[in-house]
Amino acid sequence: MPPAKKRTRRYDPAKTRAAVLAQFAHVRDAVRSLTPEQLARPTRLGDWTVRELAVHHTMALGALERGLAGPAPLKQELALLDWPSATRGAAAQVADGTRELTASVADLDALFEERAVRAAELFASTEDGRLVPTRFGAMSFGDALVTRAVELVVHTADLNDALPQLGVPYDRQALAACTRLLADALAVKAPGGSVEVRIPPYAVVQCVAGPKHTRGTPPNVVETDPLTWVRLATGRIGWAEALDAAKVAASGERADLTAVLPVMG
Repeated sequence: MPPAKKRTRRYDPAKTRAAVLAQFAHVRDAVRSLTPEQLARPTRLGDWTVRELAVHHTMALGALERGLAGPAPLKQELALLDWPSATRGAAAQVADGTRELTASVADLDALFEERAVRAAELFASTEDGRLVPTRFGAMSFGDALVTRAVELVVHTADLNDALPQLGVPYDRQALAACTRLLADALAVKAPGGSVEVRIPPYAVVQCVAGPKHTRGTPPNVVETDPLTWVRLATGRIGWAEALDAAKVAASGERADLTAVLPVMG
C-alpha cells in the first residue's frame, strides 16, 4: 500500500512514548481492581467480555514487541494516515487472536506487568525511524507508537462503556494523538474543503468535496468533543444517534458525515 499523499501531522516521539505508557498504566490500575463478576460482564464489542477487552489492551503493546523481535523490514509499506482504514478488514482475525490469548492467561495482572516492563524497555532503546512489521505492513516505530495510542484510547472508551463506574482516565497526550489521527484520516477518506470539522481542543480539519471555504465563518461546520469523535470515527456511535443525543453540532447543508463514517473499524 503506497503512503498517503496528504502530509502527515508531526507527533513528538518522546511525548507519544510517555502517553502510551501512561494510558496503559491507567488501564492496568483499573483492571487490577475488577472482580470476577465485572470481568465476566459483556461489552459492546460483539461477544467479548470485559476480561477479553482487558487482554486486548495488552495486545496493543505485545504487537510492538513481536515486531521488534525480528529483523527490520527493508522499506516502509504503510503510511500512518493509511493505518486507520487498513484496520477495517481485520476485525475477525483480531477477535480470534484475542480469544485465544484470553484462554491462555491465568494471571491477568502478571500479563499487564510483563507488557508494561517490556514496553518501557523497548521504548527507551528503539529509534523512532526503525521500521517495524505490522499486520498491515511495515511502518516506522514512531508511527507505530501513534497507532498504539489510538488503540489504547479507543479500547479505554470501550472499557468505560462496559463499566461506567470504573471511570478509567485518559492521558491527555494519548487522547490528543488519537483525536488528531482519526480526524486527519477523515480528511484523507473524504478530501475537500466544503466542511470544517472541529474537535476542540485538539483538531480542526476540512473535508468533503465541494466549494472551498476561504474566509469568515465556514458555511458547513461540524463540532464535537474528543471522545464523541473517537466513538463516531470508530463506529461505536452512529451519526444520527450522536445528533439526537446533542453530542454533535452540525450546521450547513453539507454538514452530514453519515456517508464517510466510520474511518476506522
